[in-house]
Amino acid sequence: MVSEMFAAVSERSWVRNTTLFLAGQTVSLFGSSLVQYAVIWYLTLTTKDGTVLALSMVFAFVPQAIVSIFGGVWADRHNRKFLIMGSDAAIAAATLALALFMINGYTSVGLIFAALAVRSAGAGIQTPAVSAALPQIVPADKLLRVNGINSTIQSAMMLIAPPIAAVLYASFTMPTIFLIDVTTAIIGIGILAFVPLRMVERTEERVGYFDDLKDGVKYIGSHTYVKWVLYLFGGLMLMVSAPAMLTPLMVVRNFGEEVWKLTALELAFSIGMLISGALIASVGDKVQRTTLIVGATVVLAVLTIGLGLSPTLWVFLLMMFFTGLAVPAFSTPIITVLQESVEPDRLGRVFGFVGIVSAVGMPIGLLVFGPLANVIAVDTVIVISGVLMFGIAALAFLTATGKEALAYIKAHRPDAAAEQAPSDADDVAEPAAEG
Repeated sequence: MVSEMFAAVSERSWVRNTTLFLAGQTVSLFGSSLVQYAVIWYLTLTTKDGTVLALSMVFAFVPQAIVSIFGGVWADRHNRKFLIMGSDAAIAAATLALALFMINGYTSVGLIFAALAVRSAGAGIQTPAVSAALPQIVPADKLLRVNGINSTIQSAMMLIAPPIAAVLYASFTMPTIFLIDVTTAIIGIGILAFVPLRMVERTEERVGYFDDLKDGVKYIGSHTYVKWVLYLFGGLMLMVSAPAMLTPLMVVRNFGEEVWKLTALELAFSIGMLISGALIASVGDKVQRTTLIVGATVVLAVLTIGLGLSPTLWVFLLMMFFTGLAVPAFSTPIITVLQESVEPDRLGRVFGFVGIVSAVGMPIGLLVFGPLANVIAVDTVIVISGVLMFGIAALAFLTATGKEALAYIKAHRPDAAAEQAPSDADDVAEPAAEG
């Protein structure tokens, strides 16, 4: 009877903490999404300069890639909750400063680039901390479901943020939109404050910062699955940059310049991701993870080729919808296995390197595919990227390392100890972060 009562309390505990954690992240993400779209539109309409837009992408991604090296180590050395709250606060402060500058008439593009850089650097701290913190809150056997829910939430933001940002952009000034983001950040920080999150106990002797960094690199190099994930992620990020960034250009060149067609493109992809995340959250545990990962990778390659060969807009939109379905089917299980298998005191460093690969892969791919689309037809470029995805899939799944990684995934399931819900003791006290 006592054990049953404890199990019920533990169930309520992790569900409550997970709900609060995801709610705080969702509120913060909503404000950030509004700013993201508003800034792109502002720079596009006020400068009409492709170089400015390209530089904005550099400032939005490169700092995150650089800081992720340090952010991953910090996530293993300090309280992850405080890192998330602190980075959110720093991003809000930079956004508030930009709003105040613009209110006072300072609208330099350089100021916007500086704010984008600070926001990107904050993401480099926040992203590995968030990914590493989830396994501290969620029982191991529920991680895939919660990651699916998180993917669904992010997809929902992709659906609702653009139209809301458009209304706000048409109705209010840029500083007002920035102040909305500051407000959502404060709310998100306040919600996260109610989530108990302890310092991670270290299994290794405490050493200096750079020793931790070297240990993380050594660990990744010796862990077959982690190393394989980074290779696969990096290769796919390079190739997926073509369909991710060049499909709007293909719509304009092949199917017409009407705004509704570009809107339909974004909606098709976002709805696909939304449905996929919900399916993974509800039935993902019933499908072998190797099936999801291998199947989604191959399907992504097929769909990318299909995008390039689409004869009509409606076929193109259908391919984009199925692409949206495939993306979470690939990313959610592969990240979940990382969360389940990597030691808790090394998760931050591992996700720091995953963040680097994710942040730099797409910009590097664009440096190749973007100029190529000005030399040959954009649909041909997209087909080429799809064919190259097959090459990456072959290397990832058919080589000895790939087979070993897939065997690892197939054999790995959360053990009985990991499946136990986090103890209610987490709700009682929360040690202060390391000074």
